[in-house]
Amino acid sequence: MPPAPRRRATLILLVPVVVGTGLVATRAVSGLAGDLLGGTLYAALVYVLLGAVRPCWRPTVLAGAATGICAVVELAQLTGVPAQLVDAFGPARYVLGSTFAAHDLPAYAVGALLSGALDHAVRAGRDAGLGQR
Repeated sequence: MPPAPRRRATLILLVPVVVGTGLVATRAVSGLAGDLLGGTLYAALVYVLLGAVRPCWRPTVLAGAATGICAVVELAQLTGVPAQLVDAFGPARYVLGSTFAAHDLPAYAVGALLSGALDHAVRAGRDAGLGQR
């Protein structure tokens, strides 16, 4: 399988892993630490989804785009629109949130940057392995 489809398939397989980890972690860790962990994993999920859509994008581009998307979603909460959508359809809360929390913004940056660093390390290891064949 060529690299882009293989990468896309791998990233799609990571989606339920990241979602499951996020659901368990945010229930296991309470308070601010749980909120920050949830924000970090939310950004990781956005990173993985973006990577599945654009598998050829570099990790730095994916990390920047994921951080931006997360920030836009968070800032949209200041408008009240996400809260109205959550009132109409409860599960939208997992995607849109409902209330603005400034501490989520750095958590998103950390999650996207950690995802990008891990992605970069995996790609470098894969490329090094390919060069040794």
